[in-house]
Amino acid sequence: MSAEALALVELGTVAGGLRALDLLVKKAPVEVLEANLVEPGKYLILFAGGVAEVQESYDEVRAWDPDALVDRMFLPFAHPDLLAGLRGREDRPPAAELDSLGVVEGSAVASTLVACDRSLKDADVALAGVRVAGGLGGRAYYVVHGAQHDVEAAIEAGAAILEAAGALHRTERIARPHAEMVAWLLRRPPFAVRGEA
Repeated sequence: MSAEALALVELGTVAGGLRALDLLVKKAPVEVLEANLVEPGKYLILFAGGVAEVQESYDEVRAWDPDALVDRMFLPFAHPDLLAGLRGREDRPPAAELDSLGVVEGSAVASTLVACDRSLKDADVALAGVRVAGGLGGRAYYVVHGAQHDVEAAIEAGAAILEAAGALHRTERIARPHAEMVAWLLRRPPFAVRGEA
């Protein structure tokens, strides 16, 4: 299991987001995966690194102005595939090799990332990709693939997290996906992680 932590802070204003970004990178050496505007007019910062360092930076922002935060998440020992997906890695085998896809969409970014982590830890699936998309009104989604029963278990695990947070938007299982659909599966969003083309 990964020794990295993942954290997210979502602020209600761009100005507050930029201040929070400055505070957290000054506090500890963390890797900022993304810092950007998400709809409607909020600022989201995703960062990763060693558990202690991420905790320090996360606590610094929380202590600075708790009322500025509209959402937050601290995930110690995040699944390595979730971290890789947020860094831009995708795992999309040819459609002929895919048994089932599972799509889990949440209405809150933080809860969706926690759901993705739980899906990957609870079921024998691979992460095709994850999207935090500004064009989705601040929502997020992820796609897993594997055998039908494993995909169903992953969807169930992720949906339980999102339902508990009141943030489940929709889930779908797609059996034997068509090659043309797979080509469009994880189209690049306007909110892209650093370093993506």
